Amino acid sequence: MWDPGQYLRYADERSRPFFDLLGRVVADRPGLVVDLGCGPGQLTATLASRWPDAEIEGIDSSPEMITSAQELLADRAGSKAGGRLSFALGDLRDWNCGRPVDVIVSNAVLQWVPGHAQLLTRWSGMLAAGGWLAFQVPGNFDQPSHAILRELAASKRWRPLLAGVQLNRQAGDPAEYVDLLAGAGCEVDAWETTYLHVLQGEDPVLDWYKGSGLRPVLTALPPELSAEFLASYGARIREAYPAAPYGTPFPFRRVFVVARRS
Repeated sequence: MWDPGQYLRYADERSRPFFDLLGRVVADRPGLVVDLGCGPGQLTATLASRWPDAEIEGIDSSPEMITSAQELLADRAGSKAGGRLSFALGDLRDWNCGRPVDVIVSNAVLQWVPGHAQLLTRWSGMLAAGGWLAFQVPGNFDQPSHAILRELAASKRWRPLLAGVQLNRQAGDPAEYVDLLAGAGCEVDAWETTYLHVLQGEDPVLDWYKGSGLRPVLTALPPELSAEFLASYGARIREAYPAAPYGTPFPFRRVFVVARRS
Protein backbone atom coordinates (compact mmCIF):
# COMPACT_ATOMS: atom_id res chain seq x y z
CA MET A 1 0.00 0.00 0.00
CA TRP A 2 2.77 2.45 0.96
CA ASP A 3 5.50 3.76 -1.34
CA PRO A 4 8.49 4.99 0.70
CA GLY A 5 9.98 6.86 -2.27
CA GLN A 6 6.77 8.78 -2.95
CA TYR A 7 6.31 9.50 0.74
CA LEU A 8 9.81 10.93 1.04
CA ARG A 9 9.47 13.31 -1.92
CA TYR A 10 8.60 16.00 0.62
CA ALA A 11 10.74 14.64 3.45
CA ASP A 12 11.75 18.13 4.62
CA GLU A 13 8.17 19.29 5.09
CA ARG A 14 7.04 15.99 6.60
CA SER A 15 9.93 15.88 9.08
CA ARG A 16 9.51 19.36 10.52
CA PRO A 17 6.49 18.46 12.74
CA PHE A 18 8.45 15.46 14.08
CA PHE A 19 11.24 17.68 15.37
CA ASP A 20 8.81 20.30 16.65
CA LEU A 21 7.08 17.53 18.60
CA LEU A 22 10.27 16.01 20.02
CA GLY A 23 11.48 19.45 21.05
CA ARG A 24 8.96 19.31 23.91
CA VAL A 25 10.07 15.89 25.18
CA VAL A 26 12.54 16.44 28.01
CA ALA A 27 13.45 12.84 28.73
CA ASP A 28 16.70 12.38 30.66
CA ARG A 29 18.71 9.32 29.55
CA PRO A 30 15.79 7.05 28.57
CA GLY A 31 16.55 3.36 28.33
CA LEU A 32 13.85 2.40 25.81
CA VAL A 33 12.34 4.60 23.08
CA VAL A 34 9.68 3.23 20.72
CA ASP A 35 8.53 4.89 17.48
CA LEU A 36 5.07 3.54 16.58
CA GLY A 37 4.36 3.98 12.88
CA CYS A 38 8.01 4.59 12.06
CA GLY A 39 7.57 4.63 8.28
CA PRO A 40 10.85 4.41 6.33
CA GLY A 41 12.84 4.93 9.52
CA GLN A 42 14.89 8.02 8.73
CA LEU A 43 13.31 10.01 11.57
CA THR A 44 13.50 7.08 13.99
CA ALA A 45 17.24 6.93 13.35
CA THR A 46 17.63 10.51 14.60
CA LEU A 47 16.39 9.36 18.00
CA ALA A 48 19.50 7.21 18.37
CA SER A 49 21.61 10.35 18.00
CA ARG A 50 19.50 12.33 20.45
CA TRP A 51 19.56 9.61 23.13
CA PRO A 52 22.90 7.82 22.61
CA ASP A 53 22.40 5.35 25.46
CA ALA A 54 18.84 4.33 24.60
CA GLU A 55 17.51 1.28 22.82
CA ILE A 56 15.45 2.55 19.87
CA GLU A 57 12.68 0.41 18.32
CA GLY A 58 10.65 1.31 15.23
CA ILE A 59 7.36 -0.47 14.48
CA ASP A 60 5.27 -0.16 11.32
CA SER A 61 2.50 -2.20 9.71
CA SER A 62 3.71 -1.59 6.13
CA PRO A 63 6.12 -4.23 4.77
CA GLU A 64 7.34 -1.68 2.20
CA MET A 65 8.18 0.87 4.89
CA ILE A 66 9.94 -1.70 7.10
CA THR A 67 11.98 -2.91 4.12
CA SER A 68 13.10 0.67 3.54
CA ALA A 69 13.90 1.07 7.25
CA GLN A 70 15.92 -2.17 7.25
CA GLU A 71 17.93 -0.89 4.29
CA LEU A 72 18.67 2.27 6.26
CA LEU A 73 19.72 0.11 9.20
CA ALA A 74 22.07 -1.91 6.99
CA ASP A 75 23.77 1.34 5.95
CA ARG A 76 24.39 2.09 9.63
CA ALA A 77 25.73 -1.38 10.45
CA GLY A 78 28.80 -1.21 12.62
CA SER A 79 28.05 2.22 14.04
CA LYS A 80 27.34 2.59 17.73
CA ALA A 81 23.87 3.97 17.01
CA GLY A 82 23.14 1.21 14.51
CA GLY A 83 23.62 -1.42 17.18
CA ARG A 84 20.91 0.13 19.36
CA LEU A 85 18.40 0.68 16.56
CA SER A 86 15.93 -1.95 15.34
CA PHE A 87 12.84 -2.10 13.14
CA ALA A 88 10.01 -4.63 13.10
CA LEU A 89 6.76 -5.23 11.26
CA GLY A 90 3.76 -4.87 13.54
CA ASP A 91 0.31 -3.38 13.97
CA LEU A 92 0.42 -0.57 16.51
CA ARG A 93 -3.16 -1.40 17.51
CA ASP A 94 -1.92 -4.71 18.94
CA TRP A 95 1.49 -3.55 20.12
CA ASN A 96 2.51 -4.39 23.66
CA CYS A 97 6.11 -3.97 24.70
CA GLY A 98 6.05 -6.24 27.74
CA ARG A 99 8.15 -3.81 29.80
CA PRO A 100 7.83 -0.14 30.76
CA VAL A 101 8.76 2.32 28.00
CA ASP A 102 10.53 5.60 28.68
CA VAL A 103 9.44 7.39 25.48
CA ILE A 104 6.68 6.49 23.00
CA VAL A 105 6.61 8.52 19.78
CA SER A 106 3.92 8.36 17.09
CA ASN A 107 4.26 10.80 14.20
CA ALA A 108 1.39 11.33 11.71
CA VAL A 109 -0.04 7.83 12.17
CA LEU A 110 -3.05 7.88 14.48
CA GLN A 111 -5.26 9.59 11.89
CA TRP A 112 -5.52 6.14 10.27
CA VAL A 113 -6.70 4.42 13.46
CA PRO A 114 -10.41 4.46 14.35
CA GLY A 115 -11.01 5.01 18.04
CA HIS A 116 -7.40 5.96 18.71
CA ALA A 117 -8.38 7.66 21.99
CA GLN A 118 -8.62 4.22 23.61
CA LEU A 119 -5.24 3.32 22.16
CA LEU A 120 -3.65 6.42 23.66
CA THR A 121 -5.00 5.58 27.10
CA ARG A 122 -3.51 2.09 26.79
CA TRP A 123 -0.14 3.45 25.66
CA SER A 124 -0.01 5.88 28.57
CA GLY A 125 -0.37 2.89 30.88
CA MET A 126 2.73 1.28 29.30
CA LEU A 127 4.97 4.20 30.24
CA ALA A 128 7.56 3.94 32.96
CA ALA A 129 7.17 6.36 35.85
CA GLY A 130 8.07 9.76 34.43
CA GLY A 131 7.83 8.36 30.90
CA TRP A 132 6.77 10.39 27.86
CA LEU A 133 4.13 9.90 25.17
CA ALA A 134 4.46 12.25 22.18
CA PHE A 135 2.32 12.23 19.05
CA GLN A 136 1.14 14.52 16.28
CA VAL A 137 -1.71 14.08 13.84
CA PRO A 138 -2.92 16.06 10.82
CA GLY A 139 -5.88 18.28 11.54
CA ASN A 140 -6.74 19.49 8.03
CA PHE A 141 -9.72 17.26 7.31
CA ASP A 142 -11.85 20.29 6.41
CA GLN A 143 -9.40 21.54 3.77
CA PRO A 144 -9.95 21.18 -0.01
CA SER A 145 -7.41 18.36 -0.31
CA HIS A 146 -9.61 16.10 1.79
CA ALA A 147 -13.01 17.48 0.85
CA ILE A 148 -12.29 16.86 -2.84
CA LEU A 149 -11.08 13.34 -2.09
CA ARG A 150 -14.24 12.50 -0.13
CA GLU A 151 -16.50 14.01 -2.80
CA LEU A 152 -14.85 12.06 -5.59
CA ALA A 153 -14.85 8.78 -3.65
CA ALA A 154 -18.59 9.22 -2.94
CA SER A 155 -19.49 10.22 -6.52
CA LYS A 156 -21.55 8.07 -8.87
CA ARG A 157 -18.44 7.23 -10.91
CA TRP A 158 -16.29 6.02 -8.02
CA ARG A 159 -18.61 4.97 -5.20
CA PRO A 160 -19.18 1.40 -6.50
CA LEU A 161 -15.42 0.87 -6.83
CA LEU A 162 -14.38 2.47 -3.54
CA ALA A 163 -17.11 1.27 -1.20
CA GLY A 164 -15.52 0.23 2.07
CA VAL A 165 -12.20 2.00 1.42
CA GLN A 166 -11.15 3.66 4.66
CA LEU A 167 -9.92 7.21 4.18
CA ASN A 168 -7.83 9.21 6.63
CA ARG A 169 -9.84 9.99 9.81
CA GLN A 170 -7.83 12.88 11.26
CA ALA A 171 -7.24 14.36 14.70
CA GLY A 172 -9.28 15.40 17.67
CA ASP A 173 -8.91 18.88 19.10
CA PRO A 174 -6.02 19.59 21.50
CA ALA A 175 -8.45 20.06 24.41
CA GLU A 176 -9.87 16.57 23.86
CA TYR A 177 -6.42 15.01 24.17
CA VAL A 178 -5.64 17.06 27.30
CA ASP A 179 -8.83 15.82 28.93
CA LEU A 180 -8.18 12.23 27.89
CA LEU A 181 -4.57 11.95 29.02
CA ALA A 182 -4.85 14.11 32.12
CA GLY A 183 -7.61 11.74 33.17
CA ALA A 184 -5.13 8.88 32.67
CA GLY A 185 -2.70 10.44 35.14
CA CYS A 186 -0.43 12.43 32.83
CA GLU A 187 0.79 16.01 32.70
CA VAL A 188 -0.20 17.14 29.22
CA ASP A 189 1.02 19.81 26.79
CA ALA A 190 -1.13 20.11 23.64
CA TRP A 191 -1.13 22.65 20.84
CA GLU A 192 -1.81 23.11 17.15
CA THR A 193 0.22 24.63 14.34
CA THR A 194 -0.69 25.47 10.77
CA TYR A 195 2.37 25.21 8.55
CA LEU A 196 2.35 27.14 5.31
CA HIS A 197 4.50 24.95 3.10
CA VAL A 198 5.62 26.34 -0.23
CA LEU A 199 5.89 23.28 -2.45
CA GLN A 200 7.97 23.16 -5.61
CA GLY A 201 7.44 21.20 -8.80
CA GLU A 202 4.53 20.39 -11.06
CA ASP A 203 1.33 19.27 -9.28
CA PRO A 204 3.06 19.26 -5.86
CA VAL A 205 -0.11 18.93 -3.75
CA LEU A 206 -1.16 15.94 -5.85
CA ASP A 207 2.30 14.44 -5.38
CA TRP A 208 2.08 15.06 -1.63
CA TYR A 209 -1.17 13.11 -1.29
CA LYS A 210 -0.03 10.34 -3.62
CA GLY A 211 2.42 9.57 -0.80
CA SER A 212 -0.17 9.62 2.00
CA GLY A 213 -3.91 10.34 1.88
CA LEU A 214 -4.49 8.87 -1.59
CA ARG A 215 -2.81 5.55 -0.81
CA PRO A 216 -6.01 3.64 0.11
CA VAL A 217 -7.68 4.75 -3.13
CA LEU A 218 -4.67 3.94 -5.31
CA THR A 219 -4.37 0.54 -3.67
CA ALA A 220 -8.03 -0.28 -4.30
CA LEU A 221 -8.02 0.66 -8.00
CA PRO A 222 -6.20 -1.03 -10.90
CA PRO A 223 -3.55 1.13 -12.63
CA GLU A 224 -5.74 2.42 -15.47
CA LEU A 225 -8.50 3.50 -13.07
CA SER A 226 -5.97 4.97 -10.64
CA ALA A 227 -4.74 7.19 -13.48
CA GLU A 228 -8.31 8.32 -14.20
CA PHE A 229 -8.98 9.09 -10.54
CA LEU A 230 -5.71 11.02 -10.22
CA ALA A 231 -6.54 13.07 -13.31
CA SER A 232 -9.89 14.11 -11.84
CA TYR A 233 -8.45 14.77 -8.39
CA GLY A 234 -5.45 16.62 -9.78
CA ALA A 235 -7.55 18.97 -11.91
CA ARG A 236 -9.58 20.06 -8.90
CA ILE A 237 -6.54 20.27 -6.65
CA ARG A 238 -4.80 22.64 -9.06
CA GLU A 239 -7.80 24.96 -8.84
CA ALA A 240 -7.91 24.74 -5.04
CA TYR A 241 -4.15 25.29 -4.63
CA PRO A 242 -3.03 27.59 -7.47
CA ALA A 243 0.67 27.92 -8.15
CA ALA A 244 2.43 31.23 -7.51
CA PRO A 245 5.69 32.37 -9.15
CA TYR A 246 7.61 31.20 -6.05
CA GLY A 247 5.86 27.83 -5.65
CA THR A 248 2.53 26.44 -4.46
CA PRO A 249 1.35 27.61 -1.01
CA PHE A 250 -0.02 24.63 0.93
CA PRO A 251 -1.44 25.24 4.43
CA PHE A 252 -1.37 22.20 6.69
CA ARG A 253 -2.76 22.18 10.25
CA ARG A 254 -1.39 19.65 12.74
CA VAL A 255 -2.25 18.81 16.35
CA PHE A 256 0.58 18.02 18.80
CA VAL A 257 0.41 16.31 22.20
CA VAL A 258 3.18 15.58 24.70
CA ALA A 259 2.16 13.76 27.87
CA ARG A 260 4.35 12.79 30.84
CA ARG A 261 3.28 10.08 33.22
CA SER A 262 3.28 11.44 36.77
